[in-house]
Amino acid sequence: MYSQNYTLNSQLKIWMITLLVMIVLIIIVGGLTRLTDSGLSITSWELFVGTLPPLTSDKWIEYFDLYKTIPEFKEQNFNMTLNEFKIIFWWEWGHRQLGRLIGLIVLLPMIYFTIKNGFWILREYLIIFFLVCFQGFIGWYMVSSGLVDRVDVSHYRLSLHLFIAFIILSIVFWKFLKLTNIRINQISIKLNLIKFFLLLLFLQLIIGAFVSGMDAGKIYNTWPFMGSSYFPDDSIISDLFNLKVFDDKSLVQFIHRNLAYLIVIIYFCILYFVLKNGNINLRIPIFTIGVSLLFQIFLGVLTILSGVKMLYASLHQINSILIILSTLYFIYIVKYKETIY
Repeated sequence: MYSQNYTLNSQLKIWMITLLVMIVLIIIVGGLTRLTDSGLSITSWELFVGTLPPLTSDKWIEYFDLYKTIPEFKEQNFNMTLNEFKIIFWWEWGHRQLGRLIGLIVLLPMIYFTIKNGFWILREYLIIFFLVCFQGFIGWYMVSSGLVDRVDVSHYRLSLHLFIAFIILSIVFWKFLKLTNIRINQISIKLNLIKFFLLLLFLQLIIGAFVSGMDAGKIYNTWPFMGSSYFPDDSIISDLFNLKVFDDKSLVQFIHRNLAYLIVIIYFCILYFVLKNGNINLRIPIFTIGVSLLFQIFLGVLTILSGVKMLYASLHQINSILIILSTLYFIYIVKYKETIY
């Protein structure tokens, strides 16, 4: 919500951009936590007591002994040393500390601005605090799925965790954009194709989390074919209509690849309408989406061909943030600038 109080607007923008940077950072760290298989290193929630890391040898051994009780250690990392455990511990601990810090960055300024400027602040920004708290619960819900009967967390819970992170990111960015424009009267977005494009991007995030959570990117390391054919060698077409399709690593990678191709096709349709419209104010934003989208395809291919090398996989996730934010920005300026069919 834009206020005529310019000082307040400036303060709110600083708040939102700080929060935006922190959310981007935690998404990156969260991705690296997954790529380093560090997410199960802390086997309890520790909402408050986990703020401090282990400070003594006995405490390190206690955490390590707890880790030894879960399937990931027993079946996969049984040769791990204490020093190796410390590496994965720090990734997960850092991820959790960023989550706590984001909670404070949301809560404390919200209380301050509400006391100083009224309850409309609370109504406007409470949803962010609620989602951040809910995200913390989902994070533990995800971790708990890997503590009993499996060596990894549930890819369904992982995708939910990532999806909510991007929802929070999108809300914060949208509120920041609203603070940058003094126009209050809004018009409806008529470009339904860009809405569909954004929906596909979020769907791709979910499928991408499935790929990551199942290590499905390591199944086929060839492109454009999967093995010797376009469709995975170890599957049949009818498997795509099976209720357990999203538990099949090969098919999940196949869906992820082909959804990317569909997204590119939809993008070029949007690009056609934008260029046909002739509004030069829309060209840089739509080209930004296009460049980031093509770069994302390039990174995806590199990730596959490299056998999911950490650098490429991490850049692939980071670039997805740019695609989402640039698409939201495009929707915002269409909302305020001009209707395109």
